[in-house]
Amino acid sequence: MRTVAIYAAAALAEIAGCFAFWAWLRLGHSAVWAAAGVAALIAFAWLLTLVEVEHAGRAYAVYGGVYIAATLVWLRVVEGFEHDRWDLIGGAVALGGAAIILWGPRAA
Repeated sequence: MRTVAIYAAAALAEIAGCFAFWAWLRLGHSAVWAAAGVAALIAFAWLLTLVEVEHAGRAYAVYGGVYIAATLVWLRVVEGFEHDRWDLIGGAVALGGAAIILWGPRAA
């Protein structure tokens, strides 16, 4: 459960950090948004180092699936966009792939 929480926190930090830059550069918000974005992106990178996997690439691969699902949640909750079934199916497939990579049996 700890691993899932770390991945969820990392996704929130990355999306918030990227959105802060979007708000600064595309929406005309102050540079304070950029500073907050940098802090959030540093937190994202740090959080991924806490995941208990033997290879960084595997941590990033799993994160890719989590990121896809998290961005769909962000899209709905923050931006108010209504998903269609293809968004939901794609998110489920991405999470399924991430789960296989993370928890699939490995040869010792």
